[in-house]
Amino acid sequence: MNICGCLVHVAPTYTASARSAIAGFDGVEIHAEAEDGRFVVVVEDTPDRLASETIMDLHQIPGVVSLTLTYHHFEDLAETRPRPETPSQDSSRRPLP
Repeated sequence: MNICGCLVHVAPTYTASARSAIAGFDGVEIHAEAEDGRFVVVVEDTPDRLASETIMDLHQIPGVVSLTLTYHHFEDLAETRPRPETPSQDSSRRPLP
C-alpha cells in the first residue's frame, strides 16, 4: 500500500479544467478544494501505475502551478500478514524481568 497526500496549487483560471483532469486519474481522489485554487489530493498506487508516476503526470496538467508531497505512507502488505505462532510467542512462557 502506497498513499501520498499532496497539495496541488492551480492557477485560478484553470480551476475547473484542472479539477476535471485530476479527478480523471485512477488512484486519485480530491479531498478538499479552496477558492484560491488549492486542492488536497490523495494519490495511491494502482495495479497499472505507481503513485509516483501519477504524481509526475499531475504536474503536467495545464494550470498546475505546483504540486507538493505533504504526506507519504508505504506499507508492504506481505509484511503485515499474521505469521504462524513461534515458540518465542508462546504466551505460557514467563516474560523476562
